[in-house]
Amino acid sequence: MEGLGAAEFQTFTSLSALHGDGWGMAWSQSDRDGIDVATSPMSAADDPAYFEMAGQALGSAGLVHLRWATDGLVVHPMNTHPFTDGTYALAHNGSISPIDALEGLLSEGVRARLKGTTDSERYFGLVLQCIEADGDEEAGLLRAVGMLHERFPEASLNALFLTPAHLYAVHVNSRAATPLDDLRELFGSDDAMPHGHASAYFDMAYRVSPTAVHVISSGLPGEGWTPVPGDSILAIDRATRGIEVLDPRIVTSGR
Repeated sequence: MEGLGAAEFQTFTSLSALHGDGWGMAWSQSDRDGIDVATSPMSAADDPAYFEMAGQALGSAGLVHLRWATDGLVVHPMNTHPFTDGTYALAHNGSISPIDALEGLLSEGVRARLKGTTDSERYFGLVLQCIEADGDEEAGLLRAVGMLHERFPEASLNALFLTPAHLYAVHVNSRAATPLDDLRELFGSDDAMPHGHASAYFDMAYRVSPTAVHVISSGLPGEGWTPVPGDSILAIDRATRGIEVLDPRIVTSGR
């Protein structure tokens, strides 16, 4: 809450009127190993635990996710983002289908560790699989995102990926369709939708301050925010807060 400020935090939380199928947070401290995660299948606006945790300084880096469940995927603790293995955590904004084709990319060992039914958990599993294969978090993430963008070009792979060294903002969605029909059914008109949802649903932006770097999807007004380039990954170094823009398409085109 402190990082965004009270007004922007309230605007962000109000998105749970739409993204009300659960919430989750992941955070870690710079002086110790591991990532902590708290999730709930409740709407953030209705859950006192969300506001209690949002009011604390939990860690030196973290992410918050408000879920709008893909049709057919149940609202359940095991399906609530972010997903974690204790070292890495990922929250996804999008849909990758068919799920069985996505799961087919996973090794038997990774499939055995799946707990829920979402495409997003399988996306996370593929990222972990590629990191293990490459022996490097950045190379593994680039490989996984490049592979998915190549095989599922109409999917939104937008995600926040928290690691011991970085926060990565995956902004890969160039052929993903905004769910306008669902949004119009819920809100009645484009003007009634949250900021950016009608015209820039999958857009991401970042803001640099003297003490932090923030990244957000559509939902907050754009003043002071810099757009994340299309089909790119923003890598934020947790130690220096330095920013690098990565292109996952280079990885697949060269192999």
